[in-house]
Amino acid sequence: MARRVAFALIALTAPMMLVLAGLALAGLLAWIWAVVAVLAVLAMLLPMLINHFQHLDWILLYLGKLRRGGRASIGMEQHWQVGSPFLTPQLAEALRETARQQEQQQQRVESAMAAGSVILSNLPDPLLVLDNTGHVLRANEAAEELLGGDLAGRELVEIIRHPDLLTAVEAAFRGEKPDAVEFDLPGNITRHLSAHIVVLTIPTVEGSDTTAVVALHDLTAIRRTEELRADFVANASHELRTPLSSLLGFIETLQGPAKEDRQALASFLPIMHDQAWRMARLVEDLLSLSRIELREHSLPDGRVDVAATVRTLAKGMTLRAQEREMEIEVDLPSSTLVVGDPDELAQVFQNLMDNALKYGREGTAIRIEGRVAEPADDLRARRIGTTCLAVSVVDQGEGIEREHLVRLTERFYRVDTARSRQQGGTGLGLAIVKHIVNRHRGLLQIDSTPGEGSCFSVYLPLAAEALEANPAALPGTKMATAR
Repeated sequence: MARRVAFALIALTAPMMLVLAGLALAGLLAWIWAVVAVLAVLAMLLPMLINHFQHLDWILLYLGKLRRGGRASIGMEQHWQVGSPFLTPQLAEALRETARQQEQQQQRVESAMAAGSVILSNLPDPLLVLDNTGHVLRANEAAEELLGGDLAGRELVEIIRHPDLLTAVEAAFRGEKPDAVEFDLPGNITRHLSAHIVVLTIPTVEGSDTTAVVALHDLTAIRRTEELRADFVANASHELRTPLSSLLGFIETLQGPAKEDRQALASFLPIMHDQAWRMARLVEDLLSLSRIELREHSLPDGRVDVAATVRTLAKGMTLRAQEREMEIEVDLPSSTLVVGDPDELAQVFQNLMDNALKYGREGTAIRIEGRVAEPADDLRARRIGTTCLAVSVVDQGEGIEREHLVRLTERFYRVDTARSRQQGGTGLGLAIVKHIVNRHRGLLQIDSTPGEGSCFSVYLPLAAEALEANPAALPGTKMATAR
């Protein structure tokens, strides 16, 4: 500023100094008075010029902020209110009004951005905002829940390794309009997703930025519905063929040659009743399995006290156990609150206990044992990634050969088909157990020793409330049914 003040002083006083010098040379004015006049003028001009250039500096600063899109400070008014013949009241008021409007506009923009951020975060479908290098600028909560946290700053190829999606994003940035891309996202539960890509050009101070919005739509439920419909028809038509054929044969016999045969009627009716009940159980299990598979990708959010559920089921099976002179012993820890669906988990332990009663030896005990499994000490809890409740149903039956263990949870797979059907099994019980446990993000472990018995263990993540109330496993109270 000093250079500008000096230049302005010289420019303003040069004509006057020339005139004073001419008068002094002509003898019309003494040199001393000429010097005094110059100094007096300089003394008056210097403060005015300094004040003037200060105002100009603040005006330039304000205009620079305005040009860069920054927030203009209304606090600059105190500088504009200093009296200056070069800054009129009208100009000062105009600057103050511009600053206020800029402030209001900035607040409106920030409010709009905040509202947009809230809307983006709460959209139900996952959204990713990418820059033209393929890095994630923004991700909403649904995207982080689906793909993991801390997505901002990462490349899309690190998050979703699917060539068709990456190719579609590159094509969108080149100006092409790609079709929706469907792909599978692997994991404990495979998800079927559809990606829609839209490229946006956003104006900026320097020009414009190009970003791509990748909207993901979960097609898992739709795909599962289609698959389950086809599976249901195939399974039902295959498994219902035998009992239906038997029923039709008996009915034709009773309508024909044995129409008046009371002995045949008394012999056939119990068999027909059993076959009809078998079909009813089969249809019920197929529908139950279809419902569970349809919801397998959605995590339950309820709370279930496993100890209370198991004890209630054990009491309900007392009579069946007494018929085979068996006991049901329950030994569970006190911390058994898990995240889950009460009806589905009851179905899990109902099926496991029912199998133990069917295939355990008469006069033996069925033990239902539980413990808290920590990831640091238990491989299966480590696979789940959190502290779990491990509940084991142990029988003293004939056991299962090792080669059959990996297929036990397949639909309609039976180690001994004739015995299974004789016991009234549909071949779907363990498949139902597996899918319910998968939905609860748990694990099913099957161990068996031929001649000694089998152990079916279910690992379920403990609820946070159980860990906070009692982080350590406390031994429970044993309960046994009378023989």
